[in-house]
Amino acid sequence: MEARFIARHRFLYEQLVYWTVFFVGIVIMNFGIALMITASLGSAPWDVFHIGLFQNLGLTIGTWSIIVGLFILGLTAILKKERPQIGAFANMFIGGVMLDFFLSLPFMKTPSLLSEQIAMLIVALAFNGIGISIYISAKRGAGPRDTLMLYLTEVTGLKLSTTRRLMELFVLIIGWFLGGPVSIGTILFGLFIGSVVGKILPICENIVKHILGRGAHIENIHKRPIRADHYDGFR
Repeated sequence: MEARFIARHRFLYEQLVYWTVFFVGIVIMNFGIALMITASLGSAPWDVFHIGLFQNLGLTIGTWSIIVGLFILGLTAILKKERPQIGAFANMFIGGVMLDFFLSLPFMKTPSLLSEQIAMLIVALAFNGIGISIYISAKRGAGPRDTLMLYLTEVTGLKLSTTRRLMELFVLIIGWFLGGPVSIGTILFGLFIGSVVGKILPICENIVKHILGRGAHIENIHKRPIRADHYDGFR
């Protein structure tokens, strides 16, 4: 009983850490997306598509992000014959709501000077990279678009990077035809976001491991250590 009690509390502690990190990452990432849209120097491919839909059909950018995400999740679920992970739904809904929230803030105004727009774009790219790295480090499942990307990579045999570029090129072209903002920011996002995440992700993963390690004091409540078979029963 003691070992089961310890294992359960350890499991709950880990879930709290993972979901908190996931939420923080999604919030930071969408703040970066909002900054990038506000800078008016081009947006990421999927955001170009969402903005194009917003400009032509109304609603909000965040709402279109959710609608497109729901469509992709449904399509992927049908193709894979698997139920989507809860992390994909959380990514989609929290992201869309937070994006609209940040875009509605009074200080989210496009700067009048080009130098200020460029500075905002650079900060936006940094927040995007940091947010993506944080939420990936939580390992709560891929978002709708990444879920589809992983499936297409599996069935086509293409490299993951190739599949991602083809998907983003496809939605970018559609978004551009819809009037979405394609400019230098779009190019910079494509060129550098992968490198930024590659540098920051290991740091975020180490921080998460450190936080989880601090939860090891739970084991000291009782004398006996946790056995793997006890812990695995609560996964």
